[in-house]
Amino acid sequence: MPQSVKKNAEERMEKAIGALKRDLSTLRAGRATPGLLDRIQVEYYGAMTPVNQLANINTPDSRTLMIQPWDKSSMGAIEKAIMKSDIGITPTNDGTAIRLTMPPLTEERRTDLVKMTKKFGEEAKVAIRNIRRDANDEIKKLEKDQISEDESKRHQDDIQKLTDRFVAEVDKVLAAKEKEIMEV
Repeated sequence: MPQSVKKNAEERMEKAIGALKRDLSTLRAGRATPGLLDRIQVEYYGAMTPVNQLANINTPDSRTLMIQPWDKSSMGAIEKAIMKSDIGITPTNDGTAIRLTMPPLTEERRTDLVKMTKKFGEEAKVAIRNIRRDANDEIKKLEKDQISEDESKRHQDDIQKLTDRFVAEVDKVLAAKEKEIMEV
């Protein structure tokens, strides 16, 4: 039984790392990637729809994103959603496609992005610690009737080691993203 608690905690911690990586992929680090538009929702026929479900997104070069909507009538809505978003890029509409040209990052914008990465990292660490707390609570419940106190302590130590490993992985992912952002 305690093994399933540890396995469940490990799976949930891996999902927290995956969520962190997805969040970090939406941050602009100087070059154009379609992942920048993942969080942008467009009101399309009354429903909020992700941009990548309404259009083909290409990167013709390292600084440009080209959005080609499948339904040309949605161009205005896509353009408006990009303007409202926090990516800080003004779209250019040529009638058939929307172009987003990435300006070079300023030092101030880079430090803001690093702050955002740290915020995402702290959220991931909090999620991992909450998973640890839940797993320890389950172990303590088992201690009452199924396992000994010593066994409970050993399992809690294992969960702490698991937590430490995933927190270190969060730090490693953050360091890599910060390095990518600060590259000129």
